[in-house]
Amino acid sequence: MRIDHRQTGPVTLDDHRRVQNQNVQSVFSEVLNQFGRDGYANAEPLSSDVPLESQIEQSWTDWYRVERLGRYQATEDADALGVSFAGVLSDAYEQGGYATPKKFLGGLDQESLETVQAIHGLVDPIQVNSLSEEGAMNLLVPPAAQVDLNRDGITQSGIANSIRFPDSTTSPEVTAAWDEATEGMSWGERAIYELRMKLPVLTANSITNGDGQIVGQREPGDPDWVNPMTDPGYSYVDEAQGWIDYLDYFKNQMDPDQYAKERSFFQSFKDKLVKHGAA
Repeated sequence: MRIDHRQTGPVTLDDHRRVQNQNVQSVFSEVLNQFGRDGYANAEPLSSDVPLESQIEQSWTDWYRVERLGRYQATEDADALGVSFAGVLSDAYEQGGYATPKKFLGGLDQESLETVQAIHGLVDPIQVNSLSEEGAMNLLVPPAAQVDLNRDGITQSGIANSIRFPDSTTSPEVTAAWDEATEGMSWGERAIYELRMKLPVLTANSITNGDGQIVGQREPGDPDWVNPMTDPGYSYVDEAQGWIDYLDYFKNQMDPDQYAKERSFFQSFKDKLVKHGAA
């Protein structure tokens, strides 16, 4: 587990959440690696001699304990739900479910599938045959440890698509800079900046007409879908500078306080990227 380098002060729920997110990412990255799959690029190696089976259960329990105060606070019989999903995780590891996630899910009984559905907040019952490999895989890990298996910039859970930043493909250097730049932010504030950092994926998949007007959007899985953030020449430093230039250009059309806040963030993020040696 990573050490929290924050300054002394009150420890918030978000502080606990970030630490536990990092922990489950490290543990389940090791799990996925054992089955020949990529986990989190920024995950720290496990240093404990405790068997991985035990770390799976403990990391899930610790993560779920924090999230009982967040996303699962209104869940009926939440204790039983957490125990039930722990059993699914254990079985997935012991039975090779991370190698063949669709086959494993297809062998679960209805009660276990409903547990998986509840943990991941899926609206509709799970139809295993309709899942992609990534969508199935991500139902067998805690939500915070879900991976972008096909590196398209989208993280799929079941049939639902989400945008995350940092995601499983983000380098340790960029992740460290991001964590420092967003330290102390509320979830809502951070979510806005996360979306902005993933805009290159969305804009690259916009469909335009001959006049350059956007007339549609490609969907993940489209053969023409592209993820510019996987290009070896992609630069987060340049992206941060691009936002600074944008804000400076529209400075006189913005609320002064909003301009100052936005520019300060992107300048801070850029400086921290440089400090950590990120491109």
